[in-house]
Amino acid sequence: MNVHGTGLALYLVDGDSGTAKYKPLEKRSGMKKKIQVLNANADECLSLCALLNKHHFLTIPADSIPELEINLKDGSCIAVILDLDTIPVSNRDLKELSIKHPSVFFLCISAKRFHPELQDAIRHHIYACLNKPVDPDELLYWLRSMEENDATAENHVEP
Repeated sequence: MNVHGTGLALYLVDGDSGTAKYKPLEKRSGMKKKIQVLNANADECLSLCALLNKHHFLTIPADSIPELEINLKDGSCIAVILDLDTIPVSNRDLKELSIKHPSVFFLCISAKRFHPELQDAIRHHIYACLNKPVDPDELLYWLRSMEENDATAENHVEP
């Protein structure tokens, strides 16, 4: 079974049959923060969610910026994986998202090697950019790095 999140419910997807069983989202202490996967291509989105679920990350699939913003409101996401090939986004969009949600890491994926139109966002607001197809080891490296940075920030005490 794989765990997926919708923001209001978690659902388990049986890997053999592909059937989904819904259950209410529970606030449990020690629950890992979630990763929002933003991709307008449903098959790619679910494939990436399945990969992350296999490695024990909770995921929330979404297909638009407005849906992303709704899901980020509760503060339970550590990261957003944004597919630049399927979601139209600008420097301004990414800047505003990172300002509204400073504790969220933004990771982008794309088949294109360069995005000159997003130069400012890539330099200042995006944690990392990965090429498609996504290398699972590289993705897991960046996600673990984000978790470590998040834990360090939470444990940091100002003098």
